[in-house]
Amino acid sequence: MELSFWETVRTSPTFIILFGCSLVTITFIFERWIYFRRTRINPEMFIHTLNKTIRDGGAKAGIEFCQRSSAPLAAVVRLGLQNFSLGAKSVNELMEAAALEEKMKLERYLSILGTLGNIAPFIGLFGTVVGIIRAFRDLAVSGSGGPSVVSAGIAEALITTAAGLVVAIPAVIAYNYFLRRVGTIMSEIEAASKKVRVILGIAQ
Repeated sequence: MELSFWETVRTSPTFIILFGCSLVTITFIFERWIYFRRTRINPEMFIHTLNKTIRDGGAKAGIEFCQRSSAPLAAVVRLGLQNFSLGAKSVNELMEAAALEEKMKLERYLSILGTLGNIAPFIGLFGTVVGIIRAFRDLAVSGSGGPSVVSAGIAEALITTAAGLVVAIPAVIAYNYFLRRVGTIMSEIEAASKKVRVILGIAQ
């Protein structure tokens, strides 16, 4: 009996599930990578340029400057500039609310990556159990021993174990990386918000 790798993969329901999980993982990793890359900004340079813009053209010029950026930091600062006449307390609350909204956008789909990273090894383990059961079933049906009898089941067990790890490892790495990026961006927003409030106090 000749063992075919692709035939084993094709006939394994568990591997098909893991293949679907891998496509979802790749899709959301790519989507989040594009989003974080598109919204990347240098906070120090942004605040420096914003300060100069407000000094030269006032709050309206600062709002227009923020509108040219798609970064979460720019969105939070823009809301503060648009409402700075309401007073410090209102501006603080509005900027904090805007920061929470931006955090939700940053964390979008991360729970999916985290979930896939956690469950993929268990799906692979399930495939391992199914493969071992298949191997013993084939052995019982054949009534005789030998590697060729149990090879298909053992191959399925090993392939699904490896596939589960292949899906889980990139998902966990991406999840942790993006989560760390979210934390960094939120810290930048918090620090920048305090600087902007000082700038607004000077501008007024």
